[in-house]
Amino acid sequence: MTNREQEILELIRGNPMISQKQLADSLGITRSSVAVHISNLLKKGNLVGKGYILRMQPYIIIIGGTNIDIQGFPNNELILKDSNPGEVKISLGGVGRNIGENLVKLGIETKLISAVGDDVYGRKILDESRLIHLNMEHSLILKEFATSTYLSILGGTHDMMLAISDMGIIENVSVDFIKSKKNIIENSKICIIDTNIPKETIEYIVTNYKNVDFFLDTVSTTKAKKVKDIIGYFHTIKPNKLEAEILSGIKIKNETDLENTANYFLEKGVKRVFISLGEEGMYYNDGARSKHIKNPKIHVVNATGAGDACLAALAYSHFNNFDIDYSALFSMSASILALSHENTINPNISVENIIKKIKETKLC
Repeated sequence: MTNREQEILELIRGNPMISQKQLADSLGITRSSVAVHISNLLKKGNLVGKGYILRMQPYIIIIGGTNIDIQGFPNNELILKDSNPGEVKISLGGVGRNIGENLVKLGIETKLISAVGDDVYGRKILDESRLIHLNMEHSLILKEFATSTYLSILGGTHDMMLAISDMGIIENVSVDFIKSKKNIIENSKICIIDTNIPKETIEYIVTNYKNVDFFLDTVSTTKAKKVKDIIGYFHTIKPNKLEAEILSGIKIKNETDLENTANYFLEKGVKRVFISLGEEGMYYNDGARSKHIKNPKIHVVNATGAGDACLAALAYSHFNNFDIDYSALFSMSASILALSHENTINPNISVENIIKKIKETKLC
């Protein structure tokens, strides 16, 4: 689909009875050009018959954080309580938004419900989302709040050493607001929730929308506590070792502890458990198959986006009905691609490159 066709579809979504003249005026093109694009959209099956009836494509919806990332990279080993020569980069971020961009790059129709300020950063996020076709039309835009900001300092090995998150705006993703998004959530194939949103909102979503497969991004050890009592409502979870310990109450010291922790989640109702073990790889279990996959040795350029890429790849895998074994390989390889690039989201991430990485690293 061309960019112009995408623009026309977005206008039609907002007003299915819009005329070709109105479309032409809105886009600054001729009516005859609109007619050609409409004809192409009908041929491609994106529009069905008269009245511009939209064909609903399967999609994934994400409810979570969106922010501006400010990252500091020291030239050498980080020295605390001192000024460190290095480089500062500003980029678009947020767990929910990052997962969304990864999914778009994997070719999945993706909608993001978040909150941004009516400010320069908020407008930048919305403009960029339109460019990459990440649908944010259901998000909040608030004049009285600033777009959230995530400030992180990386160490000499480019692992995150310290971060400050200013995300007060996300508290406005309230239960009342989510109630207005009932149809868009219930019609999704997968709903990904990150724990940046308020606890009561998470609880409302997973307990009221029954026919949706919910995926969880725990975000951090502190925010993971929000879902401790409702963990069984999630289809797939991807905590790291510390988060898994907090959510289960089990200290993980060996392989037996990993199995016991996974069984705890499965008994609660979770269908697929993936526990990220950092340099030690990933453990997964769905009650029928379990395995600990070791990480290959790789050069880490930037570790901040690995978890987002992993969760996106797990959602992509379920979207395409992959079994749990291949889902684990696919998501680990997506993480490796993320780790190998200086940007939080590797611009080269794609299904083809993930498959290529699986073969290169001999994970299979």
